[in-house]
Amino acid sequence: MKAINPWINFNGNAEEAFTFYKSVFGGEFAKIIRFGDLASDEFPVAENEANKIMRIALPIGKNNVLIANDVPAFLGRVDENENRSKIAVSADSREEAEKVFNGLSAGGNVEMSIDDSPWGTYAGMFRDKYGIEWIVEFDPKL
Repeated sequence: MKAINPWINFNGNAEEAFTFYKSVFGGEFAKIIRFGDLASDEFPVAENEANKIMRIALPIGKNNVLIANDVPAFLGRVDENENRSKIAVSADSREEAEKVFNGLSAGGNVEMSIDDSPWGTYAGMFRDKYGIEWIVEFDPKL
């Protein structure tokens, strides 16, 4: 397994927060994807959501990455006391991603089945049977 990293949900201020985190930790953003970057007929994005962050990643140290996104309005506001973050697992292969996804999601609630994502990874999201939220992902470019 490559790494396990925190993934934070924001209510529209992910870029602001990550600019602050970058000022503290240093470094450069490894990835910034906006919802508008993914807009298509299959994935329509409202104009007021286009500039929001779909994924932002800030490497911290040798093997750690802080990851976040803005939650689009159609999903409602994030309850910052309840549903603020996920644990992101970066797998070494599609097979490992499937094994971890299937194992940890057993008895839980799958939010997004593991499959090829619009942002170029193989990813899935779920809440395990204990209520912990996870994202399992394999990025073939890393």
